[in-house]
Amino acid sequence: MKTPADFPRLSLGFLPTPIEPLKRLSAELGIDLALKRDDFTGFGGGGNKVRKLEFLMAEAVAAGANVLITTGGHQSNHARMVAAAARRFGMEAVLVLRGNPPTAYQGNLLLDRLFGATLEFLEPTEYFTLVEPRMAAHAEAARAAGKVPFIIPLGGATPTGALGYVRAVEEMDAQLKADGLPPPDAIVAPTGSGGTLAGLALGAARHWPKTRIIGISVSRDRAWFQARIAAMANDTAALLEWPERIEPAALEIEDGYVGSAYGVPSPGGNAAVARLAATEGVLLDPVYTGKAMDGLFGLVASGSLPQGARVIFVHCGGSPALYPFADSLLAS
Repeated sequence: MKTPADFPRLSLGFLPTPIEPLKRLSAELGIDLALKRDDFTGFGGGGNKVRKLEFLMAEAVAAGANVLITTGGHQSNHARMVAAAARRFGMEAVLVLRGNPPTAYQGNLLLDRLFGATLEFLEPTEYFTLVEPRMAAHAEAARAAGKVPFIIPLGGATPTGALGYVRAVEEMDAQLKADGLPPPDAIVAPTGSGGTLAGLALGAARHWPKTRIIGISVSRDRAWFQARIAAMANDTAALLEWPERIEPAALEIEDGYVGSAYGVPSPGGNAAVARLAATEGVLLDPVYTGKAMDGLFGLVASGSLPQGARVIFVHCGGSPALYPFADSLLAS
């Protein structure tokens, strides 16, 4: 059997990231809550996608790529970090983004521009129909120009990318053991494309089989994520030659916190952003982590996360997305 260390990886992040107890918020909620500070991964503005890109960029470099092509929403953390990774390795970046051309480039869109990415915008109602053909067309144009393209799927959500969060569980396991602490009762994380949760679920199945892995959807419904994440986790297990397999029905996905749409702030998510800022001085964002923290609050209120539970929330970054939504956040 293999481990993530057996696969090519290019170091990008400032790892390990700390596990930070939230003492004031824990006292309010009645649980033992800590953050896995993957907003501190550092590279390209930080966030969870750095862990995936360490493995994906190793593939891209080995393939001789000089054009990276990927996709995401307007305020995609993943797209921003792909653009940064392209520059780190002397490549071009092409980002096919869900949303109409903006009137102003703010937040992650501003950073995309600063990293020199080429941006194409797809109208939201046509995005899911057109995104794959458009990425393929950009790849063909690159080949016609004598370049070598490399397409990274939405969110870096591939079996190879998921290795990054199998490795993150190994990292957290070592950190807790060094502090004389047991595994958490639950890990809660935002779920937008599924790769982070696939890695967490598989890593926990191997190292923390009694720990619940709970994904708070910021985009799709429970059934879609259960099927997608289980398939990805099982493909990653096959890469690792591990016997663990994840059944779709075993995955805990909360899909009641998306709000009106992906990428659109929700009242509950905005309130969670404000609460973390006021209570702990921690910045979340209204697209991913704010909605996920709103979900965590809901799980505590319903008793699904019982009093006294030891919970780690994976902070996936995203604070650049705060600024384009200033009016929405201040009106909440």
